[in-house]
Amino acid sequence: MVDSIFSKVVKSGKMTYFFDVKEAKNKSKYLTITLSQPSKEDPKKLSRRSINVFGSAAADFAKALEEAIGQLK
Repeated sequence: MVDSIFSKVVKSGKMTYFFDVKEAKNKSKYLTITLSQPSKEDPKKLSRRSINVFGSAAADFAKALEEAIGQLK
């Protein structure tokens, strides 16, 4: 089991976002972003989706995210 180095939870209505920084066996760090929300098929169950962002792509990912957020304003 991989322990998180950092964890942050953001709740927005029925959706919950989890941001976890973890360390792989080779000591490289990566970010996992997980969305948890009620399942469309069975609202009593939760649906979870995750993406991993590895250190080599983190700067480009952060830049693209900043640009996208800028478009929301």
